[in-house]
Amino acid sequence: MDEQDDRWIAAAASALLAAERERISIEALTVQRPDLSLAMAYRVQAAAVARQVAGGARVVGHKAGVTSRAMQEQMGVDVPDSGVLLDHMVLPTGSTVARCALMQPRVEAEIAFRLGCDLTGENVGFEEARAAVKEVFLALEVIDTRFAGWRLTIADSIADNASCARVVTGPMVPFSADMDLAAEQLVVNVDGIAVATGEGRAVLGHPLHALAWLAGRLHRCGDRLRAGQLVLAGAVHASLPLDSRSTVRAQSPRLPPVELHLR
Repeated sequence: MDEQDDRWIAAAASALLAAERERISIEALTVQRPDLSLAMAYRVQAAAVARQVAGGARVVGHKAGVTSRAMQEQMGVDVPDSGVLLDHMVLPTGSTVARCALMQPRVEAEIAFRLGCDLTGENVGFEEARAAVKEVFLALEVIDTRFAGWRLTIADSIADNASCARVVTGPMVPFSADMDLAAEQLVVNVDGIAVATGEGRAVLGHPLHALAWLAGRLHRCGDRLRAGQLVLAGAVHASLPLDSRSTVRAQSPRLPPVELHLR
């Protein structure tokens, strides 16, 4: 990377943060830079996160995104991506989110984890990922984009922190090795009407595979998953439009439900 790339990355991060702050959409970064690589997109993401941390935000976890076929088909991509969870983005179940604070929100139901120990390595295995999990829970991720009309590529999404805006966490329960998370069936209701379903196996065959993938991706860029952090495994269904004055609830047989109110 040269100084020109560094300046472009800084400018792109500034533009994304300003768009979020002012809630004014911008054109996709790949319009002005069609050759934007995933590596450079992650550098834009990191630059934007670093500015928020410098302003007082705290990293509390990570998300794996587009890990299911439904999401990959909806986004037109064939590889997962990842983003960073900051403390102000994470809310407890039952929270109300103001629609005016968002731009083009959509919602996804996911299986998520809280780690009991650090997890890192080039090729983290399934059992290693399983052993790192302390608690498991349902989450509703509100995704949003600073790009007009959701016209974006996977590189644009990555630069925009994998489109993550808010995360509503359900009650966390101790994780045990006998939990069959692949077979866990999530049902999403909007205002009491079931609108989407999906099993844990929709996420790379098992949500723990998403955890292992994320640990490897972070390791390759000099980072790691840390004890106490939250990790979202990715949606088990295609994302849903999030309308004003609605209540979204996700539930499953073995995990407590999670609920979000949008006003």
